[in-house]
Amino acid sequence: MELLGLVIALFGAALAIFMAGSGSAYGVGLAGSAANGLLSEEPEKFGTMLLLVALPGTQGIYGFLTGFLVIMKLGLLGQRVIPVTPLQGAQILVACLPIAFSGCISAIHQGKVCAAGIAVVAKQPESSMKALIYGAMVETYAVLALVISIFMLIAVKL
Repeated sequence: MELLGLVIALFGAALAIFMAGSGSAYGVGLAGSAANGLLSEEPEKFGTMLLLVALPGTQGIYGFLTGFLVIMKLGLLGQRVIPVTPLQGAQILVACLPIAFSGCISAIHQGKVCAAGIAVVAKQPESSMKALIYGAMVETYAVLALVISIFMLIAVKL
């Protein structure tokens, strides 16, 4: 039974990493494609575009952090793996869901917002901070999901 609990918990960690990371890859791809179009005409804007392209990648970091916290909680990096019941494994899985889903969805939408911001910067270079602020507003929901996932992980007693 302890093996089943461990597998369920690791499935939660894998979901957090995979979903948030996939959303980030997609979002960075959207923004990166838009930035490359602009940089072909104005390569001096690379620094400004870098921030807008990198922003959707943070959700992948949040998913990775959540997965790492699960691995630490389970004792997989130490000498002794902590026994986990199926119920505890399910609690860990559920704790990973906020960042898994919110991270994925917000990264994709953040990529769209950042790509649109890049289009704005192409025509109005002085608006780069405004575009970055709009992208950061989407980030808020990924940060909230990360915080909730961490609180829920802390609440699981092993």
